[in-house]
Formats: sequence, C-alpha cells, structure tokens
Amino acid sequence: MRRFLTALALVSFPLPVHAQEVRSVIARDMPGLMEIYRDLHANPELSFQEVRSARIMAEAARKAGFTVTEKVGRTGVVAVLKNGQGPTVLIRADMDGLPVTEQTGLPFASTRRGTSTAGVESGIMHACGHDTHMTAWIETARLMAARKAEWSGTLVMIGQPAEELGLGARAMLDDGLYTRFPKPDYALAFHDTPELPAGTVGAAKGWALANVDSVDLLVRGTGGHGAYPHTTRDPIVLASAIVMKLQTLVSRENNPQDPAVVTVGSFHAGAKHNIIPAEAKLELTVRSYSDETRARLLEGIARIARGEAIAADIPEDRMPQVSVKEPYTRATWNTPDFTEEAIADLKAKMGSDGVVFTPAVMGGEDFGEFRRADEDRVKSLILWVGGSDPAKLAQAKAGGPSMPSLHSPFWAPVADKVIGSAAEALTLTSLRLMPRH
Repeated sequence: MRRFLTALALVSFPLPVHAQEVRSVIARDMPGLMEIYRDLHANPELSFQEVRSARIMAEAARKAGFTVTEKVGRTGVVAVLKNGQGPTVLIRADMDGLPVTEQTGLPFASTRRGTSTAGVESGIMHACGHDTHMTAWIETARLMAARKAEWSGTLVMIGQPAEELGLGARAMLDDGLYTRFPKPDYALAFHDTPELPAGTVGAAKGWALANVDSVDLLVRGTGGHGAYPHTTRDPIVLASAIVMKLQTLVSRENNPQDPAVVTVGSFHAGAKHNIIPAEAKLELTVRSYSDETRARLLEGIARIARGEAIAADIPEDRMPQVSVKEPYTRATWNTPDFTEEAIADLKAKMGSDGVVFTPAVMGGEDFGEFRRADEDRVKSLILWVGGSDPAKLAQAKAGGPSMPSLHSPFWAPVADKVIGSAAEALTLTSLRLMPRH
C-alpha cells in the first residue's frame, strides 16, 4: 500500500516543468540532432580511441554552459553544471563503437576501419547504438542548462569510453571521477534495444544486466596417432565430456529461479585427420547476477574440468588449466524503490502506453560500476529505450523475420525515436530529482 501511495503521489502532483514543453523542444531540435547522430554514426571509434566523439560531446556541453574536463579515464568526458543546493545527479553515455563491418545500407553507413586493442584490423560500426546515446546526452545537457530556473543541485554528465570492453567505467573511477568531481546521489543512463517498439521506455527493478565472465579452459592430454588411440590420452574426448558436464551447472546445480548461463563459445583442437592432439582449448562466457552465484559457477567449472580429467586418467601435472579473465563486467543493479518511482513518474508524464517494466537480461554493461563504487550512497537506474519499427517487431514476434540484435551489422534503430524518448526521459527524471524549492 505504501508503494502504491508513493506512486499515486507522483502521478497526482506534477512538477513545475511540463513534459509537453520538453517534448516540443526536442521535436524542434530533432533535425539538428539527427545531423549529429548521422555524423557520429558515420565516424565510429573503437574502445579507448573515442577522441573525436569525446570532442563533439565536450564542445556541446561547454557551449551549453557546463564546466568540462576531458581525458578522464583516457578518453572520457566529465561535464559539471552546479546550480545551487541540492542532490547530485550523474548522467552517463557510452561512446565506443564495435569492430563490426556495417551492412545496414544506410546512406550514412560507416566505412571506417581500425585496429582494436587486441590487434585485430576490421570495420567499425555503432552496432550497439552508442551514437544514439551520445546524441541524446547532448540534447539532455542542452535541455537541463536551458531550464536552470526549474531545478537546484549539481548535474554531472559523463561521456564514458570503452563500455564494450567493460573497462571504461572503472577507468574513469580510477582516474578520480568521485574525488575530482562531485560524487552523485543518483546515476542515470539508458541503452537502446531492439526488444521494444521505437520510443518505448522501460526498466527492470533490481538486477538489470548480468555479471559477464570470460573463461579460458586448456584441456591437456597425450597426443599420438589416430589409428592407435590406446596409446594416447585424447584431449578432444575429454574436452567434449567437460562441455557436456558443464551443462549440469545450470540444469542441476543452480536454483531455477536464479538465472545463470554457461556457454562454450569456442572449441579448438587438432590439425589433421589422423593425429590425436596434445591439447584442446575452450572459451566460455559465464553469466550470473549475484556475486554468490558467480563464485559458485566459476568453482563448478574448475571442479568439473578436474573431475573429468581424473576420470580420464590424466596425470596430476597435466590437469586442465582454468583461467578467468580479469577484470570482468559486474552486474548492473537498478535500485528498486528509485526505479519504481521513476517509472511511475515517467508513465504519468510520457504516457502509460510508452513506459513499461522490463525483465532483467543476461547481457552485460559496466554502468553498474558507478553504483558499486559507493553502494551506500548512489542510487542507480539504467533505462531501455526501444529502437525497433513497431510493425516489424510485431511481425517478428508473430513468427516473421527476426529483428537484428545489438552487435549485428544490420542493426539500425529508429534513431529519432530513440534519441527523443531518451532525452525526454533523462531530462524529466533529472528535473524530478532536483526540484527547486
């Protein structure tokens, strides 16, 4: 009942700013915003190489009246607007593109190429929609700066590098984000999604995105001639047994109400038909929400690998080697009461049909680091903003052609709807959090 009354209060007493005014300004600004979007889309930059993108964001924030610091966390941007007493709100947008060759056919499609931190040369594309994130961030900065008479507090807007590596948030925090600049009471962000109709805003309460671990597993045996397998300890057979047994970590050892994923995405062994190799290499992605579940899954992988090796009579000095990559991307948590209040407010201001609660997903996002850096203080919320054409999405759900996913070379969101709804939602939420008394 108490939660219901809180939500009702948010609906019944509108803030001084009117949502329709914000929406009208965004509509007026949209042609210029689409020019920014098309430029960012055509000129993506890989993780920790976002020099041009950072400059565009920094210049826009500086022109709006923010105090701007560049090169935080290597290529990050921090823009601060102090406007009297009140809470501090952080709004984050990620900037990096992906090593993907674009195949959307858009007239402003990226033709950029580059070399990733792994040394791989490829095409570059904003296949995760970070170009819409940056554009909406710029419009939010402008809207908030133009409405200083309607709020009181401190706004910290950051352009974050290297989200796709899961390293950018930590890089900015390690470079003094919470010591050199005002520490937030609230952290906000959004991500575009093909799972919702274009312009629809959604959020999950509690867990929103998962822990993401990358695990390398080296399975060792004794190689030899394929015609004489009895003289060998076949690592391919052993690795295959490990792959099958790993499935029981989720199906038989994990609580079905606690989502978890263990996927073997790569299996490499051998070089010739008639040679049993000396080793096999597996690469896994492991997804979880809680730290406890994560620890249990990683322990289980090592236990199963060792157990199957013992059963295969592998000597102690040839036991499988399990390597968990560090750092890993930690799960993102939407503070439940904060999320519930924000969604109730946005439903009232943007329309109940266009704002929804969504389930948690097993994808990863390093936005959660901004809350984890001070869990007792920072309340966080990452919104989803739909980017799919409603008719095509309905067809896909009815069994028609599937929609391109994030990271697909074919992903082309309905950009104006994403940018408009995201800027509106971020602005309205920020204004609610920093009312002028």
